[in-house]
Amino acid sequence: MKKFIALACGVCLMGGAAKAQSLESKFGVDSIQTLQNASIYSEFLKQKNYKDALPAWSYVFHNAPMFQMSTYTKGEDLFMGLYRQTKDMAYVDSLRMVYDQWIKYSSINPRYGEGYILGKKGASLIQLGLRGDDNILKEAYGYLNKSFEMEGTKSHPVTLQVMFLVAGDLIERDLMTREDYINLYMKVSDFVDHSLKDAKKPEPFQDMKQKIDGMFFASGVADCQTLDQLLTEKYNQAPNDVDNLRSIVSLLRRNECEDLNLYTVATEELYKMEPSADAAYSLAMMFLKRQETEKADTYFAEAIEKAGDNASKGDYSMRHAQLKLATKDYAGAKRAALVAIQCNPNNGEAYLLLGRAYAAYAPNYGEDDFDHASVYWAAVDKFNRAKQVDPNVAEEAQELITTYSPHFPTKEEAFFRSVTEGSSVKIGDWINETTTARFTN
Repeated sequence: MKKFIALACGVCLMGGAAKAQSLESKFGVDSIQTLQNASIYSEFLKQKNYKDALPAWSYVFHNAPMFQMSTYTKGEDLFMGLYRQTKDMAYVDSLRMVYDQWIKYSSINPRYGEGYILGKKGASLIQLGLRGDDNILKEAYGYLNKSFEMEGTKSHPVTLQVMFLVAGDLIERDLMTREDYINLYMKVSDFVDHSLKDAKKPEPFQDMKQKIDGMFFASGVADCQTLDQLLTEKYNQAPNDVDNLRSIVSLLRRNECEDLNLYTVATEELYKMEPSADAAYSLAMMFLKRQETEKADTYFAEAIEKAGDNASKGDYSMRHAQLKLATKDYAGAKRAALVAIQCNPNNGEAYLLLGRAYAAYAPNYGEDDFDHASVYWAAVDKFNRAKQVDPNVAEEAQELITTYSPHFPTKEEAFFRSVTEGSSVKIGDWINETTTARFTN
């Protein structure tokens, strides 16, 4: 009996408290009604029964705005679901209302402030498939861009991806200037680059970088003339800022604008301030394109020396080897190709280059036709090795084998050297390879 009385008193006290509660309190004007309606709409939403969930959700939304954040996240699901079922734009207006009130009461969970909510507001308009409406497109971009300004380095990668997607639509419809689009790309790229440095899980940012770059370069906006005008101004504003120089160099290189004087100036300044492998490689590629091979050679060597990982070192070495081969420095081509192979033993391109270097040098090796022809044994060995380690170059390797095998020595030439089929033969000079004798007849 005492327990019953105590329980009854507790209910009375709860009822009294409910009447005393205000709109700003956690449970709103009536805690019992709030809890009951929250339970009702949650169950309906689990069943995707949006129509029957609406009245109960509406009660909580209007009478207990500080109850819990899920009022707003589930309200988001509710009105997006209703719109998709009916295509009634009134539900889009209701969705806007959800975000606006969420911002007003964002103190309910300070972790998700106005900037975060604006990002969701803009992204939701796009997720509903409303990109065809110019006004909504501009509205969504405004929310997303404001979110980026407010969140800064805390911005969610998906928010920025959607923002840049919308920007692409705007530029395509002449609703955004080329300058604004390029400046946005540079800001987002800087965000990604800084995020990658600090991220415990870099995969989302790597994926974002790939998508953002793809959208930007597919837009056709960034021609060299436009970039020169915009980036020259950017350079003049901060000629000694390393991050600024790095951004300019990267953007020009990606758009193959290395012929611009700005690229030369910015790259050389960057290298003076930050003599990194990437900067050295940029200089090497610039001078290579201008056929200033000595300078290119110098900077390739520096890039290789400063490379911090095998992937970059291997790439730089391959470029260096190609330059050496083109300038007929065959010994240098071999040294660079071997570095590339050391970095990646399955680098078929490097083995192909080695074989080409041997074949190109063949007429200069030894004293007679037999000596010259014997070098093709070593060259074909490399082409065969390329086939073994890298299926991607197998077809090209076979073509080279077919091309050079007919240049092997004849049995008659080998007879006078006492060389028999299948015997080991040492090729000297810088080639310095042991190979197997094979004949054309």
